[in-house]
Amino acid sequence: MTPTLSFDEPEIATPAALRPVDAEDKRVVNGHADINQLAPFKYPWAWQFFLNANRNHWTPLEISMAQDVHDYAHRLTPAERHVFENVLAYLTTSDILAMRNIGLAVMEKMSAPELQIYQARQVFEESLHTWTYQHCIETLGIDQREIYNRYRVVPEIHGKIALSNRRLSAILRSDLDLTDRDTLHEFALSYFFFAAIFEGCWFYNGFSPIFALQRRGLMKGTAEQLQYIMRDEVMHCAFGIRVVRQLVAEENLRLDERAIAALWEECDAAEAAYARYILREPILGYSAELHVEQFRHVANRRARQLGLAEPFSGAANVLPWLDEQVNLRKEKNFFETRVTEYQTGGALTWD
Repeated sequence: MTPTLSFDEPEIATPAALRPVDAEDKRVVNGHADINQLAPFKYPWAWQFFLNANRNHWTPLEISMAQDVHDYAHRLTPAERHVFENVLAYLTTSDILAMRNIGLAVMEKMSAPELQIYQARQVFEESLHTWTYQHCIETLGIDQREIYNRYRVVPEIHGKIALSNRRLSAILRSDLDLTDRDTLHEFALSYFFFAAIFEGCWFYNGFSPIFALQRRGLMKGTAEQLQYIMRDEVMHCAFGIRVVRQLVAEENLRLDERAIAALWEECDAAEAAYARYILREPILGYSAELHVEQFRHVANRRARQLGLAEPFSGAANVLPWLDEQVNLRKEKNFFETRVTEYQTGGALTWD
């Protein structure tokens, strides 16, 4: 008689039901809500940043560089070419640094998904910016090995990158205990540097030498690329400042005034050295003195946005046309190039 085989059905444990997510359980860091559940929002403004960012979508291939090839080879003076190349040399490294900082140091520390999802878009945008600089370098036939290595061999460019790495490297660790007050303060200070200074001042002011060439009809394709990048960076800065303010309020945190003052002083010195190098010879309508003064003016604006004291009292707005680069509406001949009039969330009220 053939035996009857019996197979018992395995018992599968039914997981216990979870309570619904309450938006009030969300926090910038150290939150207790489900990180995988987007809504209900506690920070609807963060979701709006994400929507606005997607309205400013573009790629560098959509902008003609034909005139820039001619300008670079035949119209720029040696001093202008020096400015142009070294601005690109700084930017090529800076946007990769920004991409890594958001992706590896900041985004993973956020405990609300609506904050993370905008920062995921920000990581993509920093990659897009890096592609843009590479596209300009390739199109103009610039020696890639030489220009990408300038941040390593030119002390004044290296100084800004080294300062950034030093200020940001402490929060790259994934095991930071943000329930510890000292560690939380270090994180907030690093994020302040990244949002308000690195992106809000150094990037925002850093495009202005090339915009100065554009205002004279030179390198207009590159400048248009930078206008779209600048729109992205304005939103990055505004988002970061909003997050820092939210973090400080939620955690009842007070940023150390002496640490902030020392940071401004250090960054001002690095920017001044950089400006003196890239503008060792002034170009028509632009000089190292103008560059540094505008940096200080923008720094005061960022400090006000954070509710902090102005670090450079009395700094003048010596480049009043700079803000226009964010809000500029460009009229184009349809047959000349693809129309690139995008909506943007980058237009902000500064003061």
